[in-house]
Amino acid sequence: MPIHLLTAEVAGKIAAGEVVERPASVVKELIENSVDAGASQIRVEIREGGRRLIRVTDNGCGIPSAEVPLAFARHATSKLDDVGDLDRIATLGFRGEALASIAAVSEVTLLTRPRDQDVGLLLRVDGGQVTHHEGHGCPVGTVVTVEHLFRRIPARAKFLRQPETETGHIYTIVTHYSLAYPEIQFGLTADGRTTFQSPGNGQVRDVLLAVHDLDTVEQLVDVEPPDAPGTRVTGYVGLPSLHRANRSYIVLFVNRRWVQDRSLAHAVVQAYHALLPVGRFPVAFLFLAIDPAEVDVNVHPTKREVRFRDGQRVFATLQRAVRAAVTSHAPVQAPGYAPRSWPGSGWDGQQAGEEAVLGATPATQIAMELYRTADEGEQLQPCGPVRLPLLRVVGQVGQTYIVAEGPQGLYLIDQHAAHERVLYEKMSADHRQHAVTSQALLDPLVLELDPLLSGMLSQHLRALNELGFAIEPFGGTAYLLRAVPPVLGTSDLRAAVVDILEILRVGSDPIALSAEQRLIAAICKRSAVKAGMVLAPEEMQKLVRQLELCELPHTCPHGRPTLLHFSVEQLEKGFARR
Repeated sequence: MPIHLLTAEVAGKIAAGEVVERPASVVKELIENSVDAGASQIRVEIREGGRRLIRVTDNGCGIPSAEVPLAFARHATSKLDDVGDLDRIATLGFRGEALASIAAVSEVTLLTRPRDQDVGLLLRVDGGQVTHHEGHGCPVGTVVTVEHLFRRIPARAKFLRQPETETGHIYTIVTHYSLAYPEIQFGLTADGRTTFQSPGNGQVRDVLLAVHDLDTVEQLVDVEPPDAPGTRVTGYVGLPSLHRANRSYIVLFVNRRWVQDRSLAHAVVQAYHALLPVGRFPVAFLFLAIDPAEVDVNVHPTKREVRFRDGQRVFATLQRAVRAAVTSHAPVQAPGYAPRSWPGSGWDGQQAGEEAVLGATPATQIAMELYRTADEGEQLQPCGPVRLPLLRVVGQVGQTYIVAEGPQGLYLIDQHAAHERVLYEKMSADHRQHAVTSQALLDPLVLELDPLLSGMLSQHLRALNELGFAIEPFGGTAYLLRAVPPVLGTSDLRAAVVDILEILRVGSDPIALSAEQRLIAAICKRSAVKAGMVLAPEEMQKLVRQLELCELPHTCPHGRPTLLHFSVEQLEKGFARR
């Protein structure tokens, strides 16, 4: 095919694909325009997860009638003049692509009136072409209505999720911007029902109470800004008692712009070093104020990523601020050193706690010598494809790895991954044989979920109930929990259900699993003994025996190794015996 210029229609749709990924992308762009317009009230209305309709109404400054058609032109903006302005961007929107991109993949109606005009203007654009233009009475401000998103692009529409899931993504956008701009009153209505309303009184904690449950907010502590000049960090972080299954509850804003930055999120995680159980992540809502000249927000079409002139300094400042806030309210100690029980162990966690740790000392010394050998270049290999030999437990390393001896050498067993495998195979077999059991709660538990997790629960409700849960809708985004699989135990069931839904939402399994397998794996991941838990010798021996009986003992359901094998030859070579 010879080189040729794309038509305006094709070019517009390609450009739109960079900005409009899903209905939530449309809501984000329109909210940013409303904020930049100085609105004190912003209301979002959606139908069918935003696919059928998205309407954003604000009481901002409005658009002069003569400029309305230009607002839908590519690269048209009121927020930049020359290239120098790119060095100090102080507005949320500036690329001049939002309305043009949205109009290229939907039907858009814009109704707007500035305060100095008596009559507003109504403009309709369909597939990028103006179809209607007339004067129209309306209040001061702007109303943008987007209908039939991706109707003319079936390839894009088929990638949209269920309406409940798309509603959840929109809820996340609205609530995050309500945190960034607590002085603005935000509202979200989905299919005729109000799902969120912020007070608009300027208090971030009041917005947090509108978004999260009281128990969560009560475990948040203030982050005080440091006296040093430069980056200013404020916000709220969770006590070590508050943690989640993934990083999605680390919410970061840079100059009131919600960003998703791996480095900043890592700084927050590092600030909790030795304070959280292994594999758990903190809850944080943090606001970084920095000179606009020191941050580049023009590195991604959707403006969700930023780049700092001195990233190391920002990283260190954030880490110190979070660490100071957390340690001022909680002593610094490694989690999990107290003995604890695990489901189905038959051990109360109070027996021989110190003995279990002391008993692991020789094994610890052996393992640490092996680690040093490994650091010098020797390769550690997962066990081979054969079933496990009979193993004798020697001890535990770091409250995470079981050390065992077998006829072929030494084995290090990841207690969490191994228990996941054991639970997964048992639960899968029970499900195949229609032998799944339930443990009824004495009192039903009301689960108040945000729309994103509510959508996940709605999507998997039938399958969950087939696996031992008894959950039923309780109005809106609430559900009633009446029973759980026995493997889940009875402690903090709300957190357990939230973790399972978060594991399903992230969906980062490295191996291919069916929907049913993913659900069973998520339940087992939440139920399995955790890293950082001290196990008694009899508990470790029981777990190893159960692993030996598994069909696939060498990996957990998500594909991670359950154990590493050091052959006799490797040990002899490592200790210079051959």
